[in-house]
Amino acid sequence: MRYYVIAGEASGDLHGGNLLKGIKERDPEAEIRFWGGDRMAAVAGSQNMVKHYKETAIMGFWEVLKNLNTIEGFMKLCRCDMMRFAPDVLILIDYAGFNLRMAKFAKKHGITTYYYIAPKVWAWKESRVKKIRKYVDKLFVIFPFETDYFAKWGIENYYFGNPIMDAIEERNKIVSTDAQFRAENGLDERPVVALLAGSRKNEIFYNLPFMVDVAARFPQWQFAIAGVPWLDKSVYEACMTKNAGNVKLLCDKTYEILTHSTAAIVTSGTATLEAALLKTPELVCYWCNPVSAMIGKMFIKLKWVSLVNIIMNREVVRELLYKDMVVDDAAAELSAIMPGGAKREHMLAEFDTLASRMGEAGASERVAAKMVELLREDKDMKK
Repeated sequence: MRYYVIAGEASGDLHGGNLLKGIKERDPEAEIRFWGGDRMAAVAGSQNMVKHYKETAIMGFWEVLKNLNTIEGFMKLCRCDMMRFAPDVLILIDYAGFNLRMAKFAKKHGITTYYYIAPKVWAWKESRVKKIRKYVDKLFVIFPFETDYFAKWGIENYYFGNPIMDAIEERNKIVSTDAQFRAENGLDERPVVALLAGSRKNEIFYNLPFMVDVAARFPQWQFAIAGVPWLDKSVYEACMTKNAGNVKLLCDKTYEILTHSTAAIVTSGTATLEAALLKTPELVCYWCNPVSAMIGKMFIKLKWVSLVNIIMNREVVRELLYKDMVVDDAAAELSAIMPGGAKREHMLAEFDTLASRMGEAGASERVAAKMVELLREDKDMKK
């Protein structure tokens, strides 16, 4: 069968890669064309990639407005390419602003559409639920609370666990010892604190300088920036203030850094959940373009922004957002989650509860198996 898959961000590429592995195991003759990144290319071949997500990932209300013509160009390319490929199914992975428009196009042209990693309509833009119900044939969710949420809207959905568990299990198989990690990356014996400033230039621009200023308060520790491989080191270096004496940039080693870190400061996003599942106590922060922040406050209806707090439905990790990002407050919170700190043990116990709610590894394979099964049933019915 022929699969057209669209992922527009790093996390989508990661989970898309694992999904494609499962699809090829169940359908060895699968023909795949995709928008994604290196992990999907490793499975489906770089010659079958239309666009890399590093070209298409545009985040923030203001940033999207500035790039409307570029985005429309991507959509036109996608529509034309999809029609040439003539897939049996379109598989959309997160990336709601782009993918819901592709779902509408696919519906108009009779292309079966599956959505994997549902848009977070429970957080904001709930009006998108109507588009999902109208244009998506099968919805695959990754959080347990989403099953009831979408069912309430009359949308049939499938839950097979969270693919982050797959990514963590895969990385755990190859993780180095603490001594090896330190030796390979020029780190000494001081405790390591991870700095995860996001995966896009604008996130790093707004959040990394703050993290570096916090790090300057703790010369007794060393701080490791988890750099992403698709951004040049100069992006990070431009944000490392004169206070960055105990800060080191490490690229493409996010899970390794979190595994060997005593604590972390994390920009809101999927990384907050990854840190928790790797049992790394964390402080969450987020600053963005002031215009984007103002618009976001008008539409985002959740009490929390980190996935850890959203899933647990209570404050497990401290969130410092926008004007609450004060270095003194962040320094106090970081001290509280380090060994001997007042909050550390309770946070670790909460992370254990969170992990039990997330289910076991193997979600990607289970989702892939169900997709192939449903497609074959659909083909049989049409014969």
